[in-house]
Amino acid sequence: MNVDARRVRFETIAPAVIDAVRRYLARRTDPATADDVLSETLLICWRRLDEMPAEHLPWAYGVARWCLANADRGRRRQARLTARIAVLDPPPEAVAGPGPDDDDLRAALAAMRPEDAELLRLWAWEDLSPAQIAVVLGISANAATIRLHRARQRLRKLIEGAGHEESTEGSRP
Repeated sequence: MNVDARRVRFETIAPAVIDAVRRYLARRTDPATADDVLSETLLICWRRLDEMPAEHLPWAYGVARWCLANADRGRRRQARLTARIAVLDPPPEAVAGPGPDDDDLRAALAAMRPEDAELLRLWAWEDLSPAQIAVVLGISANAATIRLHRARQRLRKLIEGAGHEESTEGSRP
């Protein structure tokens, strides 16, 4: 069978197989796994098109069943490996940012735009310069400097609005 005839046969069979196998998989697994298994099933159908019987749907169900079993085995292996790694090298505990807990500061950061809060955290907690922040965020160093300046001003207004006195830190006498 030449490539064109093969393609025509597959395109004739595929719509019925796709719909039926998608429903079959949707009843047996989560949507992401179903999509992966469906694509694997169609790939096998394409590769073994010459072996596909005239009554192709049960054959495709069988292929999907084996592909789903392989996916389940892979997921179980991954879970066992993750459990073993977690015992040997447990993940670090999440730590709070440096400095004393300050509910007003936390509330002010929460009230800011997420982009500004992340910029301030990179600057204050990770001790990054504006040029380094620019690399992290994929922006120019000039843009990082300007955004950092504006974010600091917004944070200052929020903190002062919460009743804190103006900080003299960083100001010259």
